[in-house]
Amino acid sequence: MIPGTGGNAESGGPLLLGVRHHGPGSARAVLAALDHARPSAVLVEGPPEGDALLPLAAHGRMRPPVALLAHAVDDPGRAAFWPMAEFSPEWVAIRWASSHGVPVRFVDLPAAHSLALTEPKEVGAEDGRGIDPIGVLAEAAGYDDPERWWEDVVEHRGPDGRPSDPRAPFAVLAEAMTALREAYGDGGHPQDAVREACMRLRLRAARREFGDDVAVVCGAWHVPALRTRATVAADRALLKGMPKVRAELTWVPWTHRRLARRSGYGAGIESPGWYGHLFGAPDRPVERWMTKVAGLLRDTDRTVSSADVIEAVGLAGTLAAMRGRPAVGLTEATDAVRAVMCEGSDVPLALVRDRLVVGETLGEVPETAPAVPLQRDLDRQQRTLRLRPEAGRRELELDLRKDTDAARSRLLHRLRLLGVHWGEPAAGRGSTGTFRESWRLHWEPELFVRIAEAGVWGTTVLGAATARAETDAVSAPSLAGVTALAEQCLLAGLSEALSVVMRALADRAALDADVGHLADALPALARSLRYGDVRSTDTAALGEVAVGLAERVCVGLPSACTGLDADAAVEAQRRVDGVHTAVGLLADTVGTDGPAERWAGVLRELADRDAVAGLVRGRAARLLLDGGRLGESDAARLMGLALSPGSAPADAAAWIEGFVGGAAGGGLVLVHDERLLALVDAWLTGIPADTFPGVLPLLRRTFSAYEPGVRRALGELVGRGPDPGRGHDANVPAAPGFGEGRDEERADAMAPVLALLLGTGSPAEPGAGR
Repeated sequence: MIPGTGGNAESGGPLLLGVRHHGPGSARAVLAALDHARPSAVLVEGPPEGDALLPLAAHGRMRPPVALLAHAVDDPGRAAFWPMAEFSPEWVAIRWASSHGVPVRFVDLPAAHSLALTEPKEVGAEDGRGIDPIGVLAEAAGYDDPERWWEDVVEHRGPDGRPSDPRAPFAVLAEAMTALREAYGDGGHPQDAVREACMRLRLRAARREFGDDVAVVCGAWHVPALRTRATVAADRALLKGMPKVRAELTWVPWTHRRLARRSGYGAGIESPGWYGHLFGAPDRPVERWMTKVAGLLRDTDRTVSSADVIEAVGLAGTLAAMRGRPAVGLTEATDAVRAVMCEGSDVPLALVRDRLVVGETLGEVPETAPAVPLQRDLDRQQRTLRLRPEAGRRELELDLRKDTDAARSRLLHRLRLLGVHWGEPAAGRGSTGTFRESWRLHWEPELFVRIAEAGVWGTTVLGAATARAETDAVSAPSLAGVTALAEQCLLAGLSEALSVVMRALADRAALDADVGHLADALPALARSLRYGDVRSTDTAALGEVAVGLAERVCVGLPSACTGLDADAAVEAQRRVDGVHTAVGLLADTVGTDGPAERWAGVLRELADRDAVAGLVRGRAARLLLDGGRLGESDAARLMGLALSPGSAPADAAAWIEGFVGGAAGGGLVLVHDERLLALVDAWLTGIPADTFPGVLPLLRRTFSAYEPGVRRALGELVGRGPDPGRGHDANVPAAPGFGEGRDEERADAMAPVLALLLGTGSPAEPGAGR
């Protein structure tokens, strides 16, 4: 049995310090209680397998926020984290024990059991289910905001307000939690019974080893359970037969952003940056906070004077006094910053919240911490390439002609192939050449789990990426997947894997008779050829496969584009665009015009064949026109045939969409060629009324994609006719395809509709709108 004390040392039992995870007030209270009690041992909520890692907390290179990472050896993706910040009571207790030479242990359910029971998550705290104890206590105290109540009663309790006995606050909090447990039972956390049984067993073992003079730092919710008089047999019965996996633990860096509740962390707080400031500020925390805010705003070229800082400090104090708060809280500080430094705007205030209130602090772990070999190799390369992980998002511009930048590019591409998405390719600024790359980097703690998962492929980044690429080449479900993998291998510099991928590509291409699959595979293959010069990669074999693939596409594509429905026509148009771009790249890299000439013939066949879907015929005609292989008169002839009265309106609309839609500058061809615009206008005006609703969606989709300037120019041309000098004189003959003048009867027919829209109450008189 455990005669719990709930923080009262007079009973002779252990000192139970119930805390709120990641609370600076709780951390200060724990530090004061430990200094006062001087226990013989300290027990902290956490997985017992982590005991061997506790000495690292005293290492000079260990800088919070950090987290214990536990993962199943046979399934690294099944992992859990126990985060700790500088202001976490658990971390303060661990550091106190280390600095005073006091033994420290973890007490909680072993990770071997918790990983077998739960899905991957951050643990060691409330998981977001059931009741919120702090919320219930805040409501009982008349607060509608639990965070504000906690700040008022705990976080803002300054040195002058501390009780004479540092253990008294824990006794009061334990009493409140006991009342809650009596009213709500497990509070919707059924797994807590097993965890608390394990805590009691570990506490008994510690008392046998160190005596009754031990301190336990755990979530306040668990204190009543640790005071419960339960037998050893009952506790062991709860743990009997639990599933178990083999687990490994280590320390990993964490971030303030991942401590925030918005990240999905159940025990998260709204403002880790603010709490870290409160815990670390030696004095005058409000003044120091306003100085930080002013510095941040000045860095963004906003004018913030010293007088603004002084005024903001005074306003925050006044607001706290008016609201009856014991000290300035984050709400008062934020309101003062908004009013004084941000001039009432929430735009710069959002930056303050993101950079300071939440923060971008990334912890650090010493090299002596256990890690999988793949993580070791990645750490080494990060140091060599001066590419350190950062909590915030940042842009990285690489010049692949430089050795360091080329090595950085290969590392990032290899990690992406392994599923470690530290960097994502971004659109480059100022250059479209293949020697430049733009990346968007963002390190997340979860990437440590992805690295552990990728460790099954090898012990180095190069070896693991090579093994993964070779395996994926064999198991790729489609030819397009193999060509995409070949492109990845070139980008990542995996020469050994590329030979395996090329063999798989040649085999797949020879056996695959589906022209759609071939067309899907060709673009990635053609893009890969561009990297030979800048990345010093031999792409001769790749070029031979690409040319052969292009020849087979040219043979089979025309027949594959006939007899298609609307959805299949859209897919065929996408493939035509992709092959057209790929053939252009082949002409530049392989050094032969054979594929380009053959492809031009395919486009002519597609444009002239009536059985081909209108969308594809229109696109083929447009590509020929843009490439200079189709004259304007021939383009007008093809459009005239497609829009002739004998053509179905839906098919004609699809031809229009293919010709003037999708491609960059599609509408400009109508702006600059009045003959084509006149043909479109004449066709539109000739569509029967009962058919027009059916083609309207196609037309709307086509013309709504144009830039506003293009749409405005087309509207002006249609409004005045192709000849700008004609103006509105009805006596001037209209250009071909445009009306001879205003139709008075049709204009009068619109008068009732206009009256209804304008709300004039009665239809306008005929001729009133002329």
